[in-house]
Amino acid sequence: MIQVENLKKIYDGNTVLDIQGLQIPIGESFGLVGNNGAGKTTFFSLLLDLIEPTQGFIKNHNVIVNKSEDWKSFTTAFLDDSFLIGYLTCEEYFYFLGELRNQTKQQVDAFLLTYADFFNDEILGKNKFIRDLSKGNQKKVGIIGTLIGNPKVVILDEPFANLDPTTQIRLKKILRTIADTKQTTLLVSSHDLNHTFEISDRIVCFERGRIIKDIDTKQYSFEELTAFFDVVV
Repeated sequence: MIQVENLKKIYDGNTVLDIQGLQIPIGESFGLVGNNGAGKTTFFSLLLDLIEPTQGFIKNHNVIVNKSEDWKSFTTAFLDDSFLIGYLTCEEYFYFLGELRNQTKQQVDAFLLTYADFFNDEILGKNKFIRDLSKGNQKKVGIIGTLIGNPKVVILDEPFANLDPTTQIRLKKILRTIADTKQTTLLVSSHDLNHTFEISDRIVCFERGRIIKDIDTKQYSFEELTAFFDVVV
């Protein structure tokens, strides 16, 4: 479970994030939506200990993330291309991640074969450096890289951006399959309400650093979500 308690982030006297309490159960597919500047990336940055909270804390499976690094062994993330290593080929990058997660090259190779359709014959066996890939293919590498080694928690920021429609559909199927297992806690932040709604068990709406809506997607229709979002934000 991920637990948030009295979490605040303040920059130059401006409160950019203020969450009194939030719990994300193990195995939940959690969608985070909001306009630019709503606090989504700040929240993920705090969850990954990329920035320090001004107040409060986040626990990831009972580990306070800014007090211990134990959460890193079971948590993966792809927020942007800074998470990639541009001078490596795709295979080198995947093997590097596999080694970090106690996977052999053979295990990584077998894993990657299951995503051949998603890669669309543009990633593997091309001997290209990651820096030379298109933005969309870099994103494919980053996303699939997070899934190596069966992590307990996967965090993705704007995973559908820069992907063509066919790849977006394939990615939705991948993420929905992960969500349906209830073994991995999946956190996805996106501006795309439609895609996020389809893959999420639950959606939280942020505005100006605060939670303004927390819904169960089984109880709300997509039209109700968009209507609410249009009125409130």
